Amino acid sequence: MEKLKQILAFNEQFVETKGYLPYMSDKFPNARLLIVTCMDTRLTELLPQAMNIKNGDAKILRVAGAMITEPYGSIMRSVLVAVTQLKVEEIMVVGHHDCGMVGLEGEQMIRSLQQKGISLEKMKQFDKPGETVEAWLTGVNSVEGAVLRSVQMIKEHPLFPHDIPVHALTITPDTGKLEVIHVENSVS
Repeated sequence: MEKLKQILAFNEQFVETKGYLPYMSDKFPNARLLIVTCMDTRLTELLPQAMNIKNGDAKILRVAGAMITEPYGSIMRSVLVAVTQLKVEEIMVVGHHDCGMVGLEGEQMIRSLQQKGISLEKMKQFDKPGETVEAWLTGVNSVEGAVLRSVQMIKEHPLFPHDIPVHALTITPDTGKLEVIHVENSVS
């Protein structure tokens, strides 16, 4: 609760002093760009700076490992909203080196959840045919592979427009260096 109190006190001053003015924009990204990236805290300011993205330029979706794993999940829905309702014309999936999802074992996650008081019985309730909670909580072998699978999930989605290019990149969180894994030309 202490962190919430601090944030709300700061926010009150922020609004009163009109600290929001430099960030005013509308809902349409100026660069017509959507970036899917990891939730890693090192990328919060580094990624936009390394890509020369300013406030209002791009929609940025953050999810562990920059992984889109569900064809009908909330990340894919957000991608579809961006390209159909928010004027996005290009997508970049940007993973990063030294990602916590690389090598993450589902067994390790289950132990961590048990330490937080979640019973194994409760976890097993979410098993479904062909997929266990343990498999669902497992990470990836490589950041490049995860990024390419996310690009594939987008491009092969039956509701995704084929004329939107989707690129795969990685970033080094120490330096901001971008590396291209896959660049796609628009198919008109």
